[in-house]
Amino acid sequence: MADFSESKKTEIVADIRRLLVTSGIALSVGWLFLSLNFPAPFLMGSLFGVWICGAVVPSARRHLGVARWFHVPVILGLGVLMGENFRADILVNITQWWPTVSTMVITTIVVSLIGYVFLSRVRGYEPRLALLCCLPGGQAEAVALAREVVDKAYVVALFHLVRVVIVFVTMPLLMAFIEESRNRGIESHSAVNAWVARSSRCRIISFIAVGVGGYGLARLCRVPMAHLLGPMGLSALLHVMGVIDLPRIQEFVLLAQLAIGGGVGAQLARVPLREVFVYLRDASLNTMVILLAYLACAVAFTVFGGMDFLTIWLAFVPGGLYEVTLLALVFGFDVAFTAFHHTIRVMLIFFTMPTLATRLGRHSKDSDR
Repeated sequence: MADFSESKKTEIVADIRRLLVTSGIALSVGWLFLSLNFPAPFLMGSLFGVWICGAVVPSARRHLGVARWFHVPVILGLGVLMGENFRADILVNITQWWPTVSTMVITTIVVSLIGYVFLSRVRGYEPRLALLCCLPGGQAEAVALAREVVDKAYVVALFHLVRVVIVFVTMPLLMAFIEESRNRGIESHSAVNAWVARSSRCRIISFIAVGVGGYGLARLCRVPMAHLLGPMGLSALLHVMGVIDLPRIQEFVLLAQLAIGGGVGAQLARVPLREVFVYLRDASLNTMVILLAYLACAVAFTVFGGMDFLTIWLAFVPGGLYEVTLLALVFGFDVAFTAFHHTIRVMLIFFTMPTLATRLGRHSKDSDR
């Protein structure tokens, strides 16, 4: 028992050390990017700063990373902020979103099929490995399932990491390139302020209570992705009912940028490029197919539906639920619209992935006989 306690303490100390080093690099490069007027400076600064540091100094990689016990509370708070964007008129809006939601669902199915055929038939991947690699979402769930059903779980992680990083890097640049988005981004960054000083203790307690309470209820009801959907659902319900009215906490948005960007950068720094060059090529090709399909849909809604391109692109682009929603928060877009579409896509993947992987495993065994 004593040995276990000591090992746990050692692990926690190591996590704290990694968190401090990662945060220091992320914040420093973030401030540098801010002074250079980069778009989403803390988001991109944390990713590139931690990634380059780990890539240039291999010995530093073991000191980089964001522990899950820190990452989860950040997602709880992000879920509360996402739910804050769901107001009384959200039910009316949802009924109006069915064309984009249905298109997104169909596109998700189509790009998954294309990716699966490409990886399994053209590149010769084992069926279950091809399935878990080609999915346009569900990164954490796909990697967790991969550890149980395939021998190369790191390949699945790499595919999803490449997709998230490509979107993560290109989206702020795209937004900055478009004048309207640049203005939104500047306004959002200049809004960093002393929220704690101006907010009542009651609101701070409410923010924490909604996050923790939503997570607890979601776990009790066995809701998937409880750490995100629980706080988001409870926050949305309370805001729709008018029970609470929480302000946007810019300081927390900054913290989320550092945690998520630094975490992705630390993961990317550990990818040995020479060993996995072939997988990187396949992952990049698969990501391009996915992005082009969603881009075609976004352009169609912009041209024929009169919708704002960046609004619909943020809702469609499969760059990771947390990451894309965070971009919507940072740049001042409709978070409810973005979060709803991504939640539907991830839920579709989440519920179908285990069943499909199991069936493909059986089919593979039957073919070997």
